[in-house]
Amino acid sequence: MNRRRFVGATMAGGALLGAAAQPQAPAQQFSEAGGGGSTAWGIEQVVVEPKREGKPHQGKMLAAIQPHTDDIAIFAGGTVLKLIDEGYEGILINLSNDEMAGSGASFGEVIANNERDTREVARRLGLKDVEFLNYRNHLMDGAQILEMRARLIYLFRLYKIDTIVVYDPSGLYERNPDHYVTAKAVEAAAWMCGSKWDYPEHFKAGLQPHSVTERYYFSRGPQLVNRVEDISDYMDRKAYVNVANVTQGPAGNTGSRLRRELAARGKQLPLLGDDDETADLQYAKHLALRRDREQGLRHGLEYAEYFHYIGPPRSYADQYVAENAVDL
Repeated sequence: MNRRRFVGATMAGGALLGAAAQPQAPAQQFSEAGGGGSTAWGIEQVVVEPKREGKPHQGKMLAAIQPHTDDIAIFAGGTVLKLIDEGYEGILINLSNDEMAGSGASFGEVIANNERDTREVARRLGLKDVEFLNYRNHLMDGAQILEMRARLIYLFRLYKIDTIVVYDPSGLYERNPDHYVTAKAVEAAAWMCGSKWDYPEHFKAGLQPHSVTERYYFSRGPQLVNRVEDISDYMDRKAYVNVANVTQGPAGNTGSRLRRELAARGKQLPLLGDDDETADLQYAKHLALRRDREQGLRHGLEYAEYFHYIGPPRSYADQYVAENAVDL
């Protein structure tokens, strides 16, 4: 089976996709000279990426990066599960302290509850560690982005990160400052970490320059989508990840609470089943994460997540030399 199916979608034809995106032109093959979704001429193509057999990513390391405990779980949980299943190891980096969102009797309790949820989310995703940077929630646009960038570069070198999953730094209509500040800090850190001139004091501590070579950017709103990840085989597990976010996530214990509220009014929703665990999982899969179903259907899949993907840099000149050099 071919690893990829290609759905043509030029920028002129409307590759800027969001919640209301529609399928583009018929499937066609193309050369990925620009790395993953871009041709050498800047024309964007939508790549539909199915589940891959075996462990093609064995030995690679990813960082799932979020400002808040529920971001990765909602927008990229299926893809992270898929990549881990395909051989990646990974960590979760949480930039804010999550003090402004979720249940609790005080700021301190809210922070503690969210930290507990974040650790459980990482465990359910199969990630081996969590790093908390603890910037003030909803105030990150007033924080020092240079410090964020330096700390991220240190972590990328420490863990030898090859791939990042994070908010799209070019996503449109993003109103939450934590989201766009995180994205911008990560975008800069991801290329600077490979330079021997940036923060050379790291090398005295035993670290080395280490380039991030792949980027999966997700967005709440419209973005230039060039990668559709088929997460059909991972949707039940993604729902399980999302119900771990009890404090502030859109799923959490919402299904069980709705089930009890309906019962008190003499009603029921068959979708929610007969027990709280089923109610929470079904609510997460079919209601809270409905967007994944809608995105999948547009591409002939059960469930999908959208990204702007940037792959390893590939030099057209190097490719040309390899294909055309002859003996003297």
